[in-house]
Amino acid sequence: MVKKLTRLVVHRRRAVLVTAVIIALLGGSAGSTLFSKLSAGGWDDPGAESGAAADLLQDKLGHRPPNLVLMITAPDTVDEPGAVRAGTALTERLAAEPGLSDVTSYWSAGQPDQLRSTDAGKALVLATIEGDPTEVDQRLSKLIPVYEGDQGELDVRIGGYAMFEHELTEQSERDIIAAEMIVFPITLIALVLIFGSVVAALLPLAVALVTVLTGMGVMWVLADLTDLSVLATNVVTLLGMGLAIDYSLLMVNRFREELRAGKSTSDAIAATMRTAGRTIVFSAVTVAIALSALIWFPLGALRSVSYAGIATALVAGAASLTLLPALLSVFGRRVGRARLGRRRPDGADGATEEGFWHRLAVLVMRRPVPVATVVVLFLLLLGSPFLNLKLGEVDERTMPASAQSRQVADTVRTEFESGEQNPLQVVAPRSGAPETVAEYAAELSALPHVSHVDTITGTYAKGVEVMPAGPQHTRFARDGALYLSVVPAAGAAEDAQQLVRDLRATPAPFDVLVGGLAAVTVDGNDSLLRWLPYSLGALGISMVILLFLLTGSVLLPFLALFLSGLSLTATFGALVWIFQDGNLSGWFGDFVATGSLAGTIPVMLFAIAFGLAMDYQVFMLSRIREEYERTGDNVTAVATGLERIGRIVTAAAVLISIVFLAFLFSEITLMKAFGVGLPLAVLLDATLIRGALLPATMRLGGRVTWWAPAPLRRVHARFGLREGDDSPAETELVKTA
Repeated sequence: MVKKLTRLVVHRRRAVLVTAVIIALLGGSAGSTLFSKLSAGGWDDPGAESGAAADLLQDKLGHRPPNLVLMITAPDTVDEPGAVRAGTALTERLAAEPGLSDVTSYWSAGQPDQLRSTDAGKALVLATIEGDPTEVDQRLSKLIPVYEGDQGELDVRIGGYAMFEHELTEQSERDIIAAEMIVFPITLIALVLIFGSVVAALLPLAVALVTVLTGMGVMWVLADLTDLSVLATNVVTLLGMGLAIDYSLLMVNRFREELRAGKSTSDAIAATMRTAGRTIVFSAVTVAIALSALIWFPLGALRSVSYAGIATALVAGAASLTLLPALLSVFGRRVGRARLGRRRPDGADGATEEGFWHRLAVLVMRRPVPVATVVVLFLLLLGSPFLNLKLGEVDERTMPASAQSRQVADTVRTEFESGEQNPLQVVAPRSGAPETVAEYAAELSALPHVSHVDTITGTYAKGVEVMPAGPQHTRFARDGALYLSVVPAAGAAEDAQQLVRDLRATPAPFDVLVGGLAAVTVDGNDSLLRWLPYSLGALGISMVILLFLLTGSVLLPFLALFLSGLSLTATFGALVWIFQDGNLSGWFGDFVATGSLAGTIPVMLFAIAFGLAMDYQVFMLSRIREEYERTGDNVTAVATGLERIGRIVTAAAVLISIVFLAFLFSEITLMKAFGVGLPLAVLLDATLIRGALLPATMRLGGRVTWWAPAPLRRVHARFGLREGDDSPAETELVKTA
C-alpha cells in the first residue's frame, strides 16, 4: 500500500498539490459558517434522570426551565412607582416576543423578596426561550440589541444559561482567531531554527494549514449529521496544527537523513515513506483510537471532542502522506540544505555515540533502578493534588469578567437571597391529592440549602406555607401532572449538587424525577464515573494490539501504556492545584477558582494527552525496533534509536507545546486548563519519560522486552510494521518521477 501511494503521489505531484489546495479552500469556506451550526452545550446525559425530567416537564406540562435572566437596575429602588411602571411594561413587552414562554418578573409575580436584591436596587425577569440550541441562540441574538442596556429609567443586563452558551460560542471563535495569529509566526520561527532552512520550515506549516482547513470542512459536514460542541473547533485548530507539524517534522527529518546518506530525491522519498510514513500511519491511528475512547460517554461535548480528534488525526496523517511527499518531490534537495547556521548531520556519519540522547540513555542504563525509582516518585508527587479532586460543573464562572452572563450570575449569587435563576424541578407524571402535594412541598422546603418551593398549592419555605396558591401557581400542573420548583438558597454550586441528592433521597408520595442544571451536573459526573472503566478498558485493549503490531513484543505495549499514563500524573495534579484550588491564578489570566473541576475537563485532557503520549511512544519505539532488528542488541538499540529520533521528537514536543500554549490566551477557563495541562504532559513525556524511564525500564527488561510466543511472532511477521526493511525494489518504483 505504501509503495503504491508513494508512486502515485510522486508521479502525480502536481495533481496532488492542486487537489490539496482545492480541498483546503472548500474546507475553509465551509468553516467560515461553522460556528452558526455549533452548540455551547453538550454537558448533560440525555438518558439520565435529569434528562427524563426535562422531557416530561416539556411534553406534559409545556414548560422548560428558565434559560434567560434579565437583571434590572433602577435609579433608586425597584419599588419606586416609576421603576414599577417601567419594569411591568418591560415584562409585558418581553412576554409578547415570539418564541418566549413563562415570562415572570419581580413586578408581575407580586414583588417576592427572592426576585429582588437585598438592597432593593435590582430585580430579576425570568423567561424561557423555546427551541433547540440553535433556535435559542438565534432568538437570543435578536433579543440582545433590543433589551440590553438603557431601557428608559432602567438598566438591563442579560444573563442566564442561554446567554452563557451564546457568549461561550462567540468567545471560542475569537479565541481561535487569536490563537492562529499567535501560533503560526512563532511556530515558523521555531521551525527555521530547527531546520536551518526556510524551505524546510514552511513545509510543516503548509501541511498544518491544509489539515486545519480540511478539518473545519469535515466538521461542517458532521454538524449536519449530529450535534457538535464549539469545543470541536478548538480541537481541530490546535490539535490539527500540532499533529501536522509533528508528522511533518518526522517526515522531513527522515528525508534529510536519507539525502545525507547519499540517496537521490526519489530514493529518499521512497525510504521516508517506507519508514517514517508507516510510523505516521500507526501514529494517526493511535491518536484516533485514544480519542475514540470519549465516544463511550453519552455527553455531547465529549463526543464532539472525540469526533473532532478522530477526524483531525486522520486528516493530519493523510495530508502528511500525500501533500508532504509531493512537496518534497517538488523542492527536492533544497529541503536538505541548512542555510542558517552550521548543523550537525544527525546520524548521517554514524557517530551516534557522541550525541546527547545516546550519552543520556547509556548513563541511565548503567543505573536503571535508582533512576526509575526517583523519577516515578517525583511524578507521583506532582500528581498527588489530584487525590483532592472535587467534581463541579461548567457554568458562567468559566467566562471572563467582561462577559454579561458571568456578571449577572455573580451579582445574583452575592446580592440575592436565592438561586432563582437556576431552580431544580421535581416533576411528577401523576400527582396526588392537594393535601399530599402541600405536605410534600413543605417537607422539601425544610431541606438544607433550600430557599423556597413553588407548586400548584402555593409557596413554601422552612417547612411552612408562606404564600397561598394564586394565579402565578397555576402553571405548575396540567393534565394530571405537576412539578415543584425548588429554588436553592444562595451559595456554592456544591450545595446545589448536594441538594439534588437530598431531593432524590427524600421519600415522595408519588413517582417523581428531579431535574435542573445542578441535577444535570450530578448526572453528568455520575455518567462519567460509570462509563470510565469501559472507556479505559477498550482503550487499553486497542493500544496493546496496535503496539504489538508495531513492536512484535508482548511486554512493550504494557510498558508503553504505563509510561504514557505516568506522564499524565503531573497534568492532573496541576489541574487541581491551579484550577480547582486557585494557586498561580494570576499567572494564567486571573480566572475564577471555584473549588471544583468540571468532570469533563480531566476526561478530555486524558484522551488528548494520552493520545499524544502514545504518539511519541510510537515514534520512539518504531525507531528503537528498527535498530534492534539491525543490531540484535537491546542496549545498543535503545541508545542508538533514542539518539536518531531524540532531537526531532524533542523539537516536535516543543512545537506542539507552543501550539497548545495558545490555549492560555483564551478567555475561557476551560481552555486555559488545556493550555497548562497539555504542554505539561507533552514536555514531561519528552524529557523524564523518554530520557529516563524508557531506557531504564527497557534495560531492566533486557532481551525479554522483545519476547513474544511463536504464534504471536507469526502474526507480527504477517501484519506488523517493519521500518528497517530497506528493499531496493521499492525505491525503483519512484525513480522515473
